[in-house]
Order: sequence, then C-alpha cells, then structure tokens
Amino acid sequence: MKTSAFLYPWDVVGDPEAPARIADLGVQQVTLASAYHSTRALTPRHPRHRIVTAGHASVLYPPSPERWAGRELRPYAAGSWAPTPDPYGEAAAALAAAGLEVHTWVVLAHNSRLGTEHPGTSVVNAYGDRYPWAPCIAQPATRAYLTELAAEAAVRPGALGTELESLGWYGLAHLHAHDKIAGVGLGDAGQYLMSLCFCPACAEGYGGLGLDADELSASVRRALEPGWSTGSSDAGSSAIGKLLGAGTAAAVLQWRTRTARTLQEQVVAAVRAAAPPGFQVLLHADPAAHHCGANAGVDPEHILGVADGVVVPCTGGPALLAPFAVHRTDRTVLAANLTVVSGMGGSPATLAEDAARAAGLGATELRLYHAGLASDADLTLVRAALS
Repeated sequence: MKTSAFLYPWDVVGDPEAPARIADLGVQQVTLASAYHSTRALTPRHPRHRIVTAGHASVLYPPSPERWAGRELRPYAAGSWAPTPDPYGEAAAALAAAGLEVHTWVVLAHNSRLGTEHPGTSVVNAYGDRYPWAPCIAQPATRAYLTELAAEAAVRPGALGTELESLGWYGLAHLHAHDKIAGVGLGDAGQYLMSLCFCPACAEGYGGLGLDADELSASVRRALEPGWSTGSSDAGSSAIGKLLGAGTAAAVLQWRTRTARTLQEQVVAAVRAAAPPGFQVLLHADPAAHHCGANAGVDPEHILGVADGVVVPCTGGPALLAPFAVHRTDRTVLAANLTVVSGMGGSPATLAEDAARAAGLGATELRLYHAGLASDADLTLVRAALS
C-alpha cells in the first residue's frame, strides 16, 4: 500500500538529514502542513531546537497579497516559529529532491485567533458561549474565507495533491491550552448538543426547517441538564433523538449536514479549479454525520462523489473504514490514518498488523501520524514494518 507520513515544515527546514531520514522509512509520500492551527510540537532530532510553539493558526508560505486584498477575513502569517519566509516551499523542495511525493496538509475550520479577533465568526452554543477555535461554517463570509484559503494553501508549487482537515463543523471537543473541561463526561450525544451553533446564520437556517432557534436552544439546555449532575455516556444518533425528539433531531442534523456538504462541494471545486490535472483531493472524515472536529462527519456515499477519497482515523481500530468501503470505486482512495507515536497512544510495534486489518476493511493507502513527532525507537519500528 502507498504510505504517507505527516510532517511539519519545521521538521525539515534547518535539518539537512531530515529528507533522507523520512525516505528511509519506506514511505512514498509526505503530507506536509501548509496551513495549520496553533500547536506546541516536539522536534526530537532537529539540530537547532527541540520545541516549536506555533502561537496561532497560520499559513506556512507567503500568502498572495492580491488574493486577499480588501478581505476582512484573511489567513495569518506565521510568527517566529516559521524558520524562513516560505517554510512549506523549502521543506517541499527538499523532500521532493529525496524522491518523495509531496501533498499539502490544510487545516481549515479550526482557528482560535480568527475567533478571538472576529468573535462574530464563532460557533455559539445553546448557553450563549462562543467557541473561538470553531468558525461557524454556515456564515457566508466564513465560507468564502475557507474556500479561498483552501484553494491557495492546497495548491502549492510542486504539490501532487492535498488533504483537507477540519472541512466541516468543529465543536466543543478541542485540545485547548490548559484544557479543563473533562470534569463532567458528556458522552457522544452530549458533545453533539454542546456543539450545536446558535449564531444568527444558524438560527435562520433552523427557521427555514420549521424550528424556532430560541425554543431549540431551550430544548438543548433541558436535554443537557441531567448530565451536568451525573455525567452521561449516551452515544449515537438514536440517543440524540431521544434527548431532543426524533423530528427535531432530524431537522437539526439536516441543517448541519446540508451546510457542511455544500461547503465541502464548494471547497473541493475551488481547489480543483486552481490545481493542475490529476491533482488529488482527500478529506479527513468520519462516517458518522453528527460528529464534528478535525475529522468532519460526512455521509460516505456523498463525500466519495465529491472528493477523490478520505483519510479515516484508525488508531483505535479500522472499523470506521467499512461505511466508506461500501461506496468506493476503483479510483477511490481510502487512507487509514494510524498514529505511530507511542507517547501519543500509537502502536508502531503493531503497524504491520494494523495495516493488514485496515486493508481487510478496504484501505488502499496508509497515513502515519507523525514522522516528525515520533521518537527514534518509534521510527525504527515503522521502518521495520514497512520493509
């Protein structure tokens, strides 16, 4: 199976040995971040540093002044964590020179600085709390910004394809700085209810489906109330239907699914219009439509009719591949995303077995998260598995 390793540009720029080290793993491709959220990342082999702190979401190349002229919402340039003016471009060139295909890795609807500086763009929950990390994808200005960002960040010089992360609803779950929200377990259903948006655009959208936004938010708060005392493990769409009422839950999901679908269609079309022929477009995705976050909840049949394929989280097992495999064609890419960093819950020691299980459920490719973060011992195990 074709295998790609995730990397940040700062894993490569300033480390002349990095490209050969990655190629020596046995991967054929690198998925290299060109637009990324804030993070604090380990660089265990870099000759100049050990920790990179990216203080806010940014693009890792020089954005086009002409493209963004006159736009209120625009990408942020990287700060001091960017080792050069074009870290993506320099890293991509070095990796390509080592014989590796390079695809872009683009994070879209996940941007805390955007929500801080433009609070009106954020998801607003049923209690009126804003989620600055989660831009509401129903708002026209946000949709236009994300579409333009995707077209620019995905189609970098020399890239043969892209992987679009967070192209859908983001919600409550978020690895925020000094996160302190795990004291009450909400379960899958509670997480969903806490992720519903009640900004003006969403209120209008609910109204178009016969729902009053104020009544809906009150219903959500009532449904959540018992969980604040005892916690909850309720999971799945059936649990959401019991909490909200089946008809209301279906209408809410219809609004959110339609909003995400049309944005995904719009973004993929914009990327393809900007890209050369044969450029591959994949989406990080989850087959449960009510899920939100980095792996956008999608309808498998629909998304495989829009994108060239999906990247599916499989570290906990390959089961999420099955709903996509039902709808694949000979040209569909089903990439199983496996964490190979032991300290982050990955299992590089079982990579060969995990890959075989994923292939049995339809995976055509592998993604390894993350070659820059992994220890030397982890990378040795990866190399052995891929050999």
